[in-house]
Amino acid sequence: MSTAGSAEASPWEPWNSGLYAQVVDAREGDLSLRDGEGWYMTLDVGRWSRRADAGDHSVVERCAGRVLDIGCGAGRIVEALTLRGHQALGIDVCPSAVVATVCRGGAARGGSVFDPLPEEGRWDTALLMDGNIGIGGEARLLLRRVRELVHDQGLLIVETSRADVDERRRVRIHVGQRAASPAFPWAVVGAHALMRHARLSGWAVAEEWATTSAERHFVALRALA
Repeated sequence: MSTAGSAEASPWEPWNSGLYAQVVDAREGDLSLRDGEGWYMTLDVGRWSRRADAGDHSVVERCAGRVLDIGCGAGRIVEALTLRGHQALGIDVCPSAVVATVCRGGAARGGSVFDPLPEEGRWDTALLMDGNIGIGGEARLLLRRVRELVHDQGLLIVETSRADVDERRRVRIHVGQRAASPAFPWAVVGAHALMRHARLSGWAVAEEWATTSAERHFVALRALA
């Protein structure tokens, strides 16, 4: 991975090498996404690498049939789905994430959501957890791509920002205060903005909920035929 500077990265390069790849299955790591305007988002690698928590299970309980976890990370959701008897597949651009998911007993493959994927148009449920609605920096483009992956009554569950935001940023992965990747595009999307994008991208809003602590927010979308 390149270090800080003016270099531009592909959207996937910062995630498939370097610091993120090293900590994806770690119990802790002081990583965040930051832009040049002072905005930042903590990357909670500790929680991501543990077993699924109550918020995760609120998502798992709403999944139907075969599930595609987009940006699966260390595989906690794929693991939880597999234990509940779902056929689940995680995809991630980070090779370490794929290995971690397989080591937990789940199925995973490397690559981007924008790559050709198995069973396109046949998945029952797709997931964008942990802020992965930000992938690529264009929420509407991502939603349209996921619509191609599920069938005509398919479900998409998105974890949104707690704030009512709709932002496109150019960010870098940081360790502490130090930039550790080139810049790449990222979107930050709250529930209301997601619903607006969804209606223009082939989805209807099915449900909205939050964890008891209101720390995590989710929206379920139903594909429109």
